[in-house]
Amino acid sequence: MMRALILGGTADANLLAAAIAHAGIDAVYSYGGRTAAPAEQPLPTRIGGFGGISGLADYLRGERITHVIDATHPFAAEMSRNAIAACAQTATPLIALERAPWDKTSGDHWIEVADVAAAAAALPDGRANVFLAIGRQHIAPFGARPQHAYTLRFVDPPAETLPLHDADVIVSRGPFTLEGELEMIRTRNIEWIVARNSGGSGARAKIDAARKLGLPVIMITRPLLPERPRVESVGDVMQWLGHRTCLGA
Repeated sequence: MMRALILGGTADANLLAAAIAHAGIDAVYSYGGRTAAPAEQPLPTRIGGFGGISGLADYLRGERITHVIDATHPFAAEMSRNAIAACAQTATPLIALERAPWDKTSGDHWIEVADVAAAAAALPDGRANVFLAIGRQHIAPFGARPQHAYTLRFVDPPAETLPLHDADVIVSRGPFTLEGELEMIRTRNIEWIVARNSGGSGARAKIDAARKLGLPVIMITRPLLPERPRVESVGDVMQWLGHRTCLGA
């Protein structure tokens, strides 16, 4: 019998969960536990880590998982690497549902860097208003650049004091519109944007807004992962699972 595990936490994972539930496939949706109030799913849900590669391998065996879909954020590299290794250990088929990265187009002013530390170093020496669109787990390196005023946007209010001298937090859940991002950037006098190349449409509006306003974007490129089967649509995952589906959306 088929029993799938969705490693989720993204909009794509949520669409996949709906399609799998509609198809009547036995499946579990797993959240990493980063969000205090994750979206409800039409599938049985677990929250929290697995305990590394060995813990995930034990879970796959114990729960009789036959297929794993890695639909985590493109920057959740540790979870993706653990999934690759655990699936190899247990001979469990694995596929990644991963949106294509954004491509730099005419009018974009990108400074592409390899990681968060390099992004902090790429900011100007003089004071600037900076929008950090990188999630709350990755802001510590910017504490070494205290001359800047930072705007951050989180799904949940921060539980602890941020390691930034001058920070303003927006609590909001996407997707975001171009008009909304333009208003946010203008009203807060944002001069620089730091973003991860997440891809997809839900977070793209800030990149389009930066292009429209001629603002520089420090773009963090995706981490390198071992080779694995990868698709970009829910329909492709359903075909991989052996189910034809009409998503109706």
